[in-house]
Formats: sequence, C-alpha cells, structure tokens
Amino acid sequence: MTQAVPFVHLRMHSEFSLIDSMIRIKPLMKALQAEQMPAIALTDQSTMSGMIKFYKAAQSAGIKPICGCDVFIAETAETDSTISRMTLLAMDSKGYLNLTELVSRSFQEGQIDGKAIIQKQWLADKSEGLIVLSGAAEGEVGRALINRGVAEAEQILLYWTGIFGDRFYLEVQRTGRQYDEDCLHLSAQLAQLAKVPIVATNDVMFVSAEDFEAHETLGSREEVSLDANLNCRPKSIRRSKRQCAKLRIVNQPASIY
Repeated sequence: MTQAVPFVHLRMHSEFSLIDSMIRIKPLMKALQAEQMPAIALTDQSTMSGMIKFYKAAQSAGIKPICGCDVFIAETAETDSTISRMTLLAMDSKGYLNLTELVSRSFQEGQIDGKAIIQKQWLADKSEGLIVLSGAAEGEVGRALINRGVAEAEQILLYWTGIFGDRFYLEVQRTGRQYDEDCLHLSAQLAQLAKVPIVATNDVMFVSAEDFEAHETLGSREEVSLDANLNCRPKSIRRSKRQCAKLRIVNQPASIY
C-alpha cells in the first residue's frame, strides 16, 4: 500500500489578494480540518492585510499558521527593470518583522506600473529569518532556466544561496501553465547540480474547481483579463493530500509541498 506523501500548502492566496483569489479564511480552515492538514501558509500577493485574521483562525482550528507573502522582485525601481516573482515565508519573529518591512517599503518606494516591487538589495539586507521559494517559472531562476539554460541559472542561484544558504528552495509547479513542465525538469537538473532542495507548490487561488467561474466573473468586473494578466487556471485549486500524492513531481527526498 502506497503511503500518502506528507505535505502542507506553502503558496496560497486569499480574498485579501483581491481579484487574485476567491478563498475566504474561515471556510478554508474548515476544509483543512476535514483534510487533517497540520499547517498552512498564507502568501497573498504583495500584501499582509489578512495575516491577523488568518493567524487567529488557524490557531483556533488547531492548524499551524505560516506567515508569508508572494512578492515581485526587481534589480532597481526603474520601469525597464525585469520583474520576477518569489514567495517569502517567515520562519521566526525576526523574519516576520523583516517581511512586513519589505512589503511596506515596496508600496512606499517600489511602485512600478502599479506593482509593489521589492528591490533585490532590500531583500538581501532584510534576509534574516526568511525562507525563499524561487517563484517557479515566473521567478528569476526559473526564467533563466527556460530562456538561457542551466549554466546561467546556476549563477543566479548562487547569488541567492549566498544570501539565504539552505533557506532558499527551487520551486516547481504543475498547474497547467505554460513552461511549468520545462521549469520542473530543468529545476531537477539544477537541484542535483547545485545540491539545492526542491519545493513543489500549487499556487492555490480556489478551494474548489467550482470557484473558477466565479473568479472569472470577479475579474471581468475589474476589467482584467485573467488569462493574460493573472494566468489563473482551474488547476489553481486547493488540492487534497491524495491529489498531491498523485502529483509527485520530482524524485527528490527534499521535495515538499
């Protein structure tokens, strides 16, 4: 009998990501309790507005809350800077304080075309207590893998591991988006080469597949093309333990969800 793979969701958006997610905190906790999931990370896009509500609800439900944020990263605040994505997770109180400071600064000093950007040097200066997921195909390392190959991606990876050490994870996904599979297999090669752990995430934006159409309706009210701008898919749902076990992505002992 195959034993289920232990995991927690480490990349999840909520209603506090506005048009980016349909997930409400309290119904989410009920779903997690039914699945007997021990922990959950909340990583809303460029905001930590829902963190207090999330933290209290998770504790009340007997679920370990992991505080995080999905962020945009760029070299500088110039409009021609290349913007990539990362997920930052707080591993302790110092990490939480650093994360809140980075997110606040991104809104105050890092606005580019309506996006709150964290500059790479800011993140390097406030790295203590933070765990980093590389952003999969939308991250700096993932894009380098897809567009320029393993050798160039390794140089970028070395920059980040030089700052975060073993707190930097190569992130991979299977959400049905373009380049997911390419990034996945190239990341596996890079992980073995650089001896860096892999983390598989699901980029959760819906509790169930039925929420996808409602999400599209919400997006259309805001005159946003989800396919073009947010790149959402019906597969961006909260998968169960059994579903994630079937999606074993890479044969890596360090892989988690």
